[in-house]
Amino acid sequence: MDDDGPTDEAPAGLVGYRGPQVCAIVGITYRQLDYWARTGLLRPSVVDAHGSGTQRLYSYRDLVELKVVKQLLDGGVSLQRARKAVECLRSSLGVDVAAASLVLAGTSSVLAHSDGEVVDLLRGGQGVLNIVPLAGVVGELHAAIHELDASASAVASASSPVAATDGPDAAATGELPAKRDRTAAARDRRPAVGADHAGQPKSA
Repeated sequence: MDDDGPTDEAPAGLVGYRGPQVCAIVGITYRQLDYWARTGLLRPSVVDAHGSGTQRLYSYRDLVELKVVKQLLDGGVSLQRARKAVECLRSSLGVDVAAASLVLAGTSSVLAHSDGEVVDLLRGGQGVLNIVPLAGVVGELHAAIHELDASASAVASASSPVAATDGPDAAATGELPAKRDRTAAARDRRPAVGADHAGQPKSA
């Protein structure tokens, strides 16, 4: 499997995304991804690296968490608070994250499942610092994954050999090109060696 799409080299049939793919989809550098994994901010949940020659494989849920971390850090949120946001997401497995918003309130992070819950947090004076609508995160991820898949398909199509029109397959089916037909016809019209112009054998 190349690096242009997800790989199925994962346990229990899970689909995993390699490091370069993750960086392209999430919009981060490989150095960032490697640092976050080594410091424990966000380690891959499919396959972690174990020594030289092994590759990390990230799940789709990992991509969501990575995208959230990127958005929080881009918005000026500290790495410590971003870590708590990731912990909040991981404690909400099975929840439809696309229908929720991640709210950083006070020293904690809350997953609000409706606009009403967000309003309640605001009214409760929870010191809301940042709100991340996860529907937008999921939408961006889907668009990036689709673009990556489209690029991989285009590369695969461009590298596929073009069938020759004057090759063995054409001869086997009897579909010879017109040029070959004309050459064969001309050869048939030529007198054989040892024959006169009338096509009769020359006398000794």
